[in-house]
Amino acid sequence: MAHPDTRTLIEGALTIAMAAALNALGPMLPQGGRVSLVMLPLVVYGLRRGPVAGMMAGALFGLVDLVIEPIGVFMPIQILLDYPIAFGLAGWVAGLFAGAWRTATAEGPGRMIWIAVLSTAAATSARFAAHWLSGVVFFASFAPPGQPVWLYSLLYNGAYLLPTAILSAAAAAAVLPALQRIPATSVGPVGDNS
Repeated sequence: MAHPDTRTLIEGALTIAMAAALNALGPMLPQGGRVSLVMLPLVVYGLRRGPVAGMMAGALFGLVDLVIEPIGVFMPIQILLDYPIAFGLAGWVAGLFAGAWRTATAEGPGRMIWIAVLSTAAATSARFAAHWLSGVVFFASFAPPGQPVWLYSLLYNGAYLLPTAILSAAAAAAVLPALQRIPATSVGPVGDNS
């Protein structure tokens, strides 16, 4: 694996800072979670830099988010699931679309918009999986009487992640075609020397 260059590291740091700022703007739910544009910088970075860099930036943002706002912290594994794993998965999944993104930039705006929307939906779904599992295992006591905990976790996490995915996908579709004019690097995403 190639070592990231200075530009990649700076872009990653800016991604984390932008994610933290955008996440702070959304309304907070009682047991944590926000409707926000937090996924936008993570998806953009994943598409530009690939899955390894996307995962690193996402996981580091998760730790920053934990320090800024440690909502609903119960156990170490729950902390890992809700913070670095959830956002690390999101960055990794977005980065899996980096090759498709590079191809789409040559094919025009219509294809770029589809890749932006699809990668945002997939990254948010990966994040949802980690939050849902955490909800099933650690937040069962919050489920209303008689409601299965898996359904409670699905509804609770879906209540903020579905609007987050929609907002972030719309923003990504608007922003990413313009960003394709800014070169990511001369060698491709981190770990790809082609």
